[in-house]
Amino acid sequence: MNWDLLSLTFITVFIAEIGDKSQLAAIALSGSSKSPQAVFLGSVAALILASFLGVIIGAGIGEFLPIKLLKSMAAIGFIFLALSNVWQD
Repeated sequence: MNWDLLSLTFITVFIAEIGDKSQLAAIALSGSSKSPQAVFLGSVAALILASFLGVIIGAGIGEFLPIKLLKSMAAIGFIFLALSNVWQD
């Protein structure tokens, strides 16, 4: 196992998930629920499934497209999202 990659992935996803909409939804659901354990388990399952799908899709696409092109597409996508958030009404 590549421990450096594992650590980098954990830190990146952890920082990206702090304060996002899914965390706010989990806070709201657990605050209005009598079973915060169910909210926790549902949140964990959803994050695992979303991450699994991302890894599977990324690995599949990585087999066909050059890594430089994938990184460029990701960068353009992030730039587009950032600009759309800045100029959103």
